[in-house]
Amino acid sequence: MSFLSWFRPPRHLLLLFLAVTLVPATGLVWMGWRLFQQDRALAVQRIQERRERAADLIVTALQQRISEAEQHLARPSIAEDIAPDDDALLVIFEPGSIEAQPKNRLPYYPFMPPRSEPPERLFSRGEEYEFRSQDYARAIAGFRELAQSKDPAVRAGAQLRIARNLRKSGQLEAALAAYEELAGLESITVGGVPAGLVARRARCALLAGLERNEELQREAQELYADLRGGRWPLSHAIYHVYAQEVSDWLGGDREIEKEGLAFAGGVEWLWEKWSTLSKGDNPATGRHSMELEGCPLTLVWQATTERLAALIAGPRYVQREWIAGLQPILKGQNVRVSLKSRDDRPIMGALPAPTALQTQRTALDTGLPWTLLIVSVDPQADLDGFASRRRLLLTGLAMVAILISAGSYIVARAFMRELAAARLQSDFVAAVSHEFRTPLASLRQLTENLADGRVTTEERRRTYYQAQARATDRLHRLVEGLLDFGRMEAGVLRYRLEALDAAELVQSVVGEFQQEVAGSGYCIETCTDGAQHKVNGDREALARALWNLLDNALKYSPDCQTVRLEIKKEGERLAIAVRDGGLGIPVNEQEEIFRKFFRGSAAKTAGIKGTGIGLAMVNHIVCAHGGEVSVESTPGVGSTFTLRLPLGKEKSSEST
Repeated sequence: MSFLSWFRPPRHLLLLFLAVTLVPATGLVWMGWRLFQQDRALAVQRIQERRERAADLIVTALQQRISEAEQHLARPSIAEDIAPDDDALLVIFEPGSIEAQPKNRLPYYPFMPPRSEPPERLFSRGEEYEFRSQDYARAIAGFRELAQSKDPAVRAGAQLRIARNLRKSGQLEAALAAYEELAGLESITVGGVPAGLVARRARCALLAGLERNEELQREAQELYADLRGGRWPLSHAIYHVYAQEVSDWLGGDREIEKEGLAFAGGVEWLWEKWSTLSKGDNPATGRHSMELEGCPLTLVWQATTERLAALIAGPRYVQREWIAGLQPILKGQNVRVSLKSRDDRPIMGALPAPTALQTQRTALDTGLPWTLLIVSVDPQADLDGFASRRRLLLTGLAMVAILISAGSYIVARAFMRELAAARLQSDFVAAVSHEFRTPLASLRQLTENLADGRVTTEERRRTYYQAQARATDRLHRLVEGLLDFGRMEAGVLRYRLEALDAAELVQSVVGEFQQEVAGSGYCIETCTDGAQHKVNGDREALARALWNLLDNALKYSPDCQTVRLEIKKEGERLAIAVRDGGLGIPVNEQEEIFRKFFRGSAAKTAGIKGTGIGLAMVNHIVCAHGGEVSVESTPGVGSTFTLRLPLGKEKSSEST
């Protein structure tokens, strides 16, 4: 039964049903839902209070741990406080010096303490031979004398110039050896750059010029590792220039030690911060968090105009030294904590979604370096702890709703079925009455004409008698059809099965039907595959099924007067198809048309009369013969009804 059929007249009964059943049920469900919402809000409030309490405990514990770190920074020395594998750095700024631990953690420094270098006049004579006379041999001889000096700075300067002149004179192997000797004086600066770095960079440049790529790759790789590992104290600019050049020798972009660069950036930030104190600001204790080179950093420092001591900590250090001690609080309150910097970058832990229920403590409110976000470990589990009462409430509401819905549906469906049955019965009676009225009217008119003697010739009387016979046959078929359909519905109709020639049966039915519609202009075209096909069936029943299909094809094809009937074999079955070019059947009605008393929308719109049992009889007959009937139809194009019957051998029997 279609859902739309519920809204057909009488509609006041449906409105009355809704008012009596659904309105009170809706009110009951609404009140239960309100109780559920209030209970859930209370549960959320209690969880929020627990998070607030956990946040207060976490803030207090972190403040205590960071205060201990600040007291530690106030000590005069920081030696041996940070392990080499920690992602943390202790640094002390004093006028003219920087002390960092671990010492090789920083690839560069914010400034370089000045170092004394030998006066240029010591090398002026040799440089005169080199640049003015281009007498590299005499220049080398002069520099070799200086290379014997007891002052390592003088030796380094002389050795650099010897290597340079050897390279200019084409003695490249000797130049490589000279640079190797210069590299042994790596703690000495030459032109503000460590001699070891200058020498190894020069060796790489020579090897590149000689295209000794294997040696170049080996030495450049070692040099790059030393640069990243902070082997020499360098300024930012010098580090960048040398690192970029070595990276080019190694084939472009190299993996960057982001942690070391991040710590160096943090030290630069602290140096600038301390510079403002040196200009007259008051001594300060500071806490800050930031992200540099993709690495989150936490900075804690103690500063005066004469000294700044700072701890720069990465996420592993923060987790181990400060957050790990919070585990008893976190487990006890069933929460987790995430840290983010003041610019909302994650410092530790994944940040919760903006829509998640959370408690926030900002850095401005707590004095900590970060903003704290506290969320429940399992919010659903927290809510489930308050759910027993809600489950009971929901169960009761669900049961009431199910009972009301089921009862209402059963009552409404039964009521609508009765209305539908009454409507169909009324339609059927009207349709049958109309079907009987047409042949009865013809019989009455013909009989009156014959009885009154208006038909004077024998030929006209014969024509009238033939018309009476056709009307009588039509009435007979209508009555027999109704009686047979009743017997089909009751399951008492017997079919006498026998071996039938399908083509002969079809030709017989088509011939009789063609006589019935003679003079109307309709034409039945029959197409067979030329073979003889036997089916086991009741001749009269199958003839009735074909007759009904042909009758429907003509009835629903007012603009196309040709009906095509095809017979062909499909595997182990015989297919008999009746194709018309009529009104067509919508897709949503193609299954419904085989139900008794159902008449399609196209038939009703076109005003085509019928009883609604023809296709139901076809379906019943074909199914009783072990076959099936199907339809393919397109509205406005036409329909094809196909009977598929099993092929059989000659036999005779009876079937219900």
